[in-house]
Amino acid sequence: MRKYFGTDGIRGRVGDFPITPDFFQKLGWAIGRVLGSKDCGENKVLVGKDTRISGYMFESALEAGISSAGVNVHLLGPLPTPAIAFLTRFSNARAGVVISASHNSFQDNGLKFFGYDGNKLSDDVELEIEEEIEKQQVVVEPRLLGKASRVKHAQEAYIDFCKKSMSNEISVSGMKIVVDCANGAAYQVAPKLLSELGCQVFPIGVSPDGVNINDGVGATSPELLQREVLARKADLGIALDGDADRLIMVDETGAVVDGDELLFIIARYRQHIGGLQGTVIGTEMSNLGLERAITSLGLGFERSKVGDRYVLEKLREGGWSLGGEQSGHIICKDLTTTGDGLISALQVLEAVISSGDSLSVLKAGMTKLPQRLLNIPINRSIDVGRSPKLKAEIERITLRLGQNGRVLLRKSGTEPLIRVMIEGEDLSLVETLCLELAEEVRLVTV
Repeated sequence: MRKYFGTDGIRGRVGDFPITPDFFQKLGWAIGRVLGSKDCGENKVLVGKDTRISGYMFESALEAGISSAGVNVHLLGPLPTPAIAFLTRFSNARAGVVISASHNSFQDNGLKFFGYDGNKLSDDVELEIEEEIEKQQVVVEPRLLGKASRVKHAQEAYIDFCKKSMSNEISVSGMKIVVDCANGAAYQVAPKLLSELGCQVFPIGVSPDGVNINDGVGATSPELLQREVLARKADLGIALDGDADRLIMVDETGAVVDGDELLFIIARYRQHIGGLQGTVIGTEMSNLGLERAITSLGLGFERSKVGDRYVLEKLREGGWSLGGEQSGHIICKDLTTTGDGLISALQVLEAVISSGDSLSVLKAGMTKLPQRLLNIPINRSIDVGRSPKLKAEIERITLRLGQNGRVLLRKSGTEPLIRVMIEGEDLSLVETLCLELAEEVRLVTV
């Protein structure tokens, strides 16, 4: 069982173990020890980050730890998480490390890891690193210490990669786009990419100060973007999260277009151009309307556990190319090795231009069922699947909903929360049942 690594790397509140400088330094040493011994890539590890104030501190700690193991460190500065995945593969590095807590507030931070091939580290490699952390740190002899350097032109390389993901036959020049970068890692590259493609760009969330990442902006707070799209009379809006691996959009009417709707739009477009066959992967949280819309296209639809890691596992197992989450993590596996907000946005722009329709028209091809989600804070560990009371309540609600609804109860993988989700065709019934199940969860977790 893994002690430090979660489903999406390592994450927590700054100052609380393991999100401390001394742990990051020891972790850097362990990374260097394990990956430095692998016969893959050059003897270097790339380190990128988002814009959190604590990133400076943790970057220095990682740099010291990795170099003490005799591995060179290439510092990328603020860049989207998927950019680090691409650059790790592109530059033939042994690994890439991202200092970020994604959509969380600035008080949190964490680490994400990519192997030499741009994919997330395997469970076996993560276990090797954890075992190394427990050992006594031994610094290599002075002449073998790793060197550290700042990487130039990393932004340009990633922007070029994004451009090449688009069809040469489609131009988005002239589109009016508001892009919200969440005061995060994409605050420079996103506006620059869209401008170089010929779009008229109105950037917001591009003034990071170390503490305003995801604060009232970005994919988790699209209200400002909605107002700006209407005020600018833009064609659409793009919202990224703090590390730019998730995407939410806003159509020309100011309505939010979530990850389920975006996944449907991309799937239908790519099927139309002959670039998609087989099965599309959603998650347990994906709306039943998405499943119905995808199967109506003649495509298969399967669900994974929540988390882009599990979506990617399903795609690999089946040899399929497209999957994603309602939250906006969308993976175009034939284009990238991980979820990429900008690559996904470009696919949607292609669909808009190719069809000649607006984003609101494209999303209307999918009808979402009413869905209600409540997050219940918990202060102790609990296995919701083992509670007889909750099992009985879920069975009762499932019978009430019949075949046209779903119940999901799950513990968050990143926050101390129990997520209660109900969906069905009757909004009033969905809301009532969700409140009832949420109350039962509160009673059980007291």
